[in-house]
Amino acid sequence: MSTFLEPWQLRAAFARSLSDMYGTEVPAYTTLLDVSHEVNADFVARHGADAERLGSIARVTAERHGAIRVGTPTEMAQVARVFGAMGMRPVGFYDLRDASSSSVPVISTAFRPVDRDELARNPFRVFTSMLVTADRRFFTADLERRLESFLAARTLFGPELLALADRAEAEGGLPEEQATEFLRLATEAFELSREPVDQAWYRELEAVSAVAADIGGIASTHINHLTPRVLDIDDLYARMEARGITMIDAIQGPPRWEGPDVLLRQTSFRALAEPRTFRTPDGEIVRDALRVRFGEVEARGIALTREGRAAYDAAVVEIDEAAAAARADDPGFTEERRQEIARSVWARTFPTTEAALAEQGLGWFTYEADSATGTVRREPIVYEDFLPRSAAGIFQSNLTSDGAKDATQEATDRDADWMAGALGRDLDDPFDLYADQVDRSLAAAAETLGVDPATLTTTTGAMR
Repeated sequence: MSTFLEPWQLRAAFARSLSDMYGTEVPAYTTLLDVSHEVNADFVARHGADAERLGSIARVTAERHGAIRVGTPTEMAQVARVFGAMGMRPVGFYDLRDASSSSVPVISTAFRPVDRDELARNPFRVFTSMLVTADRRFFTADLERRLESFLAARTLFGPELLALADRAEAEGGLPEEQATEFLRLATEAFELSREPVDQAWYRELEAVSAVAADIGGIASTHINHLTPRVLDIDDLYARMEARGITMIDAIQGPPRWEGPDVLLRQTSFRALAEPRTFRTPDGEIVRDALRVRFGEVEARGIALTREGRAAYDAAVVEIDEAAAAARADDPGFTEERRQEIARSVWARTFPTTEAALAEQGLGWFTYEADSATGTVRREPIVYEDFLPRSAAGIFQSNLTSDGAKDATQEATDRDADWMAGALGRDLDDPFDLYADQVDRSLAAAAETLGVDPATLTTTTGAMR
């Protein structure tokens, strides 16, 4: 009898297939994986069971997030169908257009599993960005017209792949033979094309934005990075540099400090110069290189509530303003000095214990009852999503130039509702997903103990 692969099995197999493919295309990615495994093993050896406070080592080791870029709402809707086959739903809306000083003319969502058990099985997620070709800050009317024409003429996802994706989503999986074909086609869709690139067209877009050129300057798409999760990102950064691999200047996101890890910290090795062939205006095929793909790595912390996220956003502004003032007074201002400022602000913003983070309503936690002792164990919820500022910072740090942005023009409105309409499916709100996890856990714990769920969040003596 043929094996039937459920969406989570398709998702896990696809993550492995992409990782194998990307490691072949970008050998430094394999080095990144090796160092990640070393760091995680050493962290577990030092910290024991506490190392798995935010996920089992098996989950952390298998965990990946990918990043892809497309050009049009049609392509975005097709991506949603492919990932929908793997039990991945669009979660959150990210506008990177104003999240960076560089020209990054994209909006994004993340496709991922949303159910707690599905996340535990395989938490693969893909940060997916789309060009906003109508935004006059980046594209003139003439360039928009020519870019839209170019994008409309290409096919990123073939009809066979989309048909299999639709079948998998409708039927809750695929038989083994069809699953194998689906995985092959899906992986091929994200391989780096070896077709010659139109040199003049690519360079015209690159003058606006390297990201725009990467999306709209070629007739295909590809994985821009495939990110492993690490338990100590500062240790990984140092080990990668020790191996002679050039990292970006800083770790994006919250600073390293003595309190609970929250949200997401990210860094990467710099985009590599990858050989590509170009077709010149006179038809000659020449060799050159593009820097569009890089090796990102992440460390995930506790998900923050809306109040916690507001505190984080305010802290980021305060850090930036304080760092800018310090830089103006000191020509020798360093990243180390910026981190000192960040830790100082952080210490005034967030408590140093998980218990206080929960009691102040800043972090999300689930609750599990022990009927034998009548106690409730509090467990942190891992942040499964992304930070637009950090994502833009990673993009920016790997660009060869800032590009061009006409601030005198008005931005084109894009929001979560617009993205949901483009996808043809609902966009989940990350905060609602975390709140639902909490509510379900409280209801289950309360039922076990025979008490009102509300008492479990206020009777701290029942917590441990």
